[in-house]
Amino acid sequence: MMPEVDINIWAVLVAAVVSMVVGSYWYSKSLFGKEWAKLVGRKLEEMGGGGKGYAVATAGALLQAYILAHFVQYAGATTFWDGIVTGFWLWLGFVAVVVAMNLVFEGKSWVLWKINAGYFLVVLLINGGLLAAWR
Repeated sequence: MMPEVDINIWAVLVAAVVSMVVGSYWYSKSLFGKEWAKLVGRKLEEMGGGGKGYAVATAGALLQAYILAHFVQYAGATTFWDGIVTGFWLWLGFVAVVVAMNLVFEGKSWVLWKINAGYFLVVLLINGGLLAAWR
């Protein structure tokens, strides 16, 4: 039986905002946006997918933060550092592997893996810490 968890919805909402803010900067012209667009064969202006793209990204950020909050509690993480460690292991075991598998089958560049997996690493580290420390 899974242990009962008490999720701080405010922390989840802030974590989702963090994910969106990091993503908007990560994939901007200032950071990796130009390279990302080139690697996926799109123009930077096409990025985002309009309202539908942002709706999916927002829903995904909320769901990811909510699930991460569960894992942080299952791991017994109670400090910012504990949350960072939990976020790292989840990234390594799930995100890094899945992004790598997709990349290989799609025949894409490992630079694209660094950009996409790097974004999720940063988000999971920050949000893991936030969700562990702010219960």
